[in-house]
Amino acid sequence: MRRKRSKTLSAPPNASGAGHAGKSRRAFLRASAALAAGGLMPLAPDGALAQSTTDTDAELRRLQGQRRLLIKGGVVLSLDRRVGDFAQADVLIEDGKIREVRPNITVAPDAAAVIDAGNRIVIPGFIDTHCHSYQGLLRNIMPNGLLNPDYNRDVQMVLTPAYEPDDAYAGELVNALGMIDTGTTTIVDISQVSHSPAHSDACIRALQEAGIRAVFSYHRGAGPRAQFPQDITRLQRTYFSSKDQLLTLALTTALDAKLYAAAREAGVQAVLHLVGRDLSEPLLELGRAGLLRSGDEYIHCLGLNDAAWRLIKDTGGRVSLCTQIDMQMGHGTPAIQQALDHGLRPSLSSDHGVEIAQDFFTIMRSTSTFQRNQLFARARNGEQNLPPLLTCRDLLEFATVEGARCANLDSKVGTLSPGKEADVLILSADRLNIWPLNNAAGVVVNMMNPSHIETVLIAGKIKKWRGNLVGVDLPRVRRLVQESRDAVMRRANYQVNLLG
Repeated sequence: MRRKRSKTLSAPPNASGAGHAGKSRRAFLRASAALAAGGLMPLAPDGALAQSTTDTDAELRRLQGQRRLLIKGGVVLSLDRRVGDFAQADVLIEDGKIREVRPNITVAPDAAAVIDAGNRIVIPGFIDTHCHSYQGLLRNIMPNGLLNPDYNRDVQMVLTPAYEPDDAYAGELVNALGMIDTGTTTIVDISQVSHSPAHSDACIRALQEAGIRAVFSYHRGAGPRAQFPQDITRLQRTYFSSKDQLLTLALTTALDAKLYAAAREAGVQAVLHLVGRDLSEPLLELGRAGLLRSGDEYIHCLGLNDAAWRLIKDTGGRVSLCTQIDMQMGHGTPAIQQALDHGLRPSLSSDHGVEIAQDFFTIMRSTSTFQRNQLFARARNGEQNLPPLLTCRDLLEFATVEGARCANLDSKVGTLSPGKEADVLILSADRLNIWPLNNAAGVVVNMMNPSHIETVLIAGKIKKWRGNLVGVDLPRVRRLVQESRDAVMRRANYQVNLLG
């Protein structure tokens, strides 16, 4: 168990100090002028190529000042079978909502700001239905760790109890911003750090500041200040009195009738992890008690028998599968085929970043590869009448519309449908690593990565533009995260091994 006194990891020299930053900026400008005279231009700091030019800044301001945006001429995958997909079409957004999706939308030049989507693919934002955002401070803290003993011992029992509210805020903020940067516009956030009401408040404040769409699934904390689950009443009154906002409320339960009763009393979705042995009978007991509701979420779903799967299906439950983390950290064999066999189309989730990448390109490919490999193995063993292989279209639906259904947000997001809120991704499809474009769904699922995320909109607001987050003070975020990471490690007496 690695619980030695940690050494504070300092910021790199060019990341701290206003005076130094000013000198670096002046040096950069001098170097830029010299190189420009010779016909060359250097990369802007932090790779902010687009945001370093006056023209791009002016274009962004023009887009931000318009109530109507027209995404013009892209390959549009609406993920709504009634709307359809288009080799070339437009998406008109008005007051944050999608108004039309079709080819050749015409508006007066002064009636909408136009975003050129030529050689781009336009899809709904990805929806991660299970992550622990407070752990943004702990990214890759255990690159080779297992669920047991490593994660449950170190993260759950040592590091998480060392969080103060400021640390919860910093972890939530960097994780939410990182999600937006990689194209995830909605999360179901299960932050097991509600050690006090102030911790819960800090998590919610960070989600609000990041501007991500989120279901805040209120979870237990540790220590004498915790007020779980009764504090849900205050949270609901303080932060969730309106349905016209990006944040909604849920309650993380266990196989515990009292917690399900608390969710039912509050009128919120219950969110349940199912990892372990002999979980089917306790779940069936909750069903017999009438405590399960349509729209409740079930995560992992490992080791369930047929009766438990039927109960989830019959009560209108939704499934969130974490295929990559289940394989990587030894949770169990991913339940993708069991869900499909029982008539449940799952959503997808990352779980946490203490060991893996949380981008949806990786998550979709992990799920596809696992399911196909399992069926190939069954075929090699002589099995007949096998289920169908998942298609790229299936994986995109799991990552978008099924995620929206799992989060009980499908009336708002998940597809590019008129009337829904405009959570939209614009993906660069002309990069040399994927060109030429021969199949849109195939290239998104099988070949793209986060570098292809060019533009992100949430509720019609531009959160990422030309590859860069908008309105984010990156030096401030990096500083807060590093300070909180160091503080948590110090309190927990836990050593970070950068090179180990």
